[in-house]
Amino acid sequence: QVQLVESGGGLVQAGGSLRLSCAASGRTFSTHAMGWFRQAPGKEREFVVAISWNGGRTYYADSVKGRFTVSRDNSKNTVYLQMNSLKPEDTAVYYCAADVRHPFAFHIGTAASEYDYWGQGTQVTVSS
Repeated sequence: QVQLVESGGGLVQAGGSLRLSCAASGRTFSTHAMGWFRQAPGKEREFVVAISWNGGRTYYADSVKGRFTVSRDNSKNTVYLQMNSLKPEDTAVYYCAADVRHPFAFHIGTAASEYDYWGQGTQVTVSS
């Protein structure tokens, strides 16, 4: 069982920055990939970025590449999402997710169906 709690969301002006955190419970955090997804009102949940179990591999959606940076600290059971140069279209609820079915996997998923546990989400609003 893994519990995920996101924090760090808020209201920011376009061009600003936010840093999201996702704190995980459970002893297996360091063995599995983590992902960030987001969902804007009236839209489907979309992939943002994923990071492998040891942080050695990352994969970004084109829409955030060069602006967002994912990292993790396995000693703190936490994954981070640094968001810079924010745009109004980044406004969404941001969710972190854990893929626990594939420990120590080389593959990192981009589909929501590949993740087993989800946080409750944190709202990010970017004003123009």
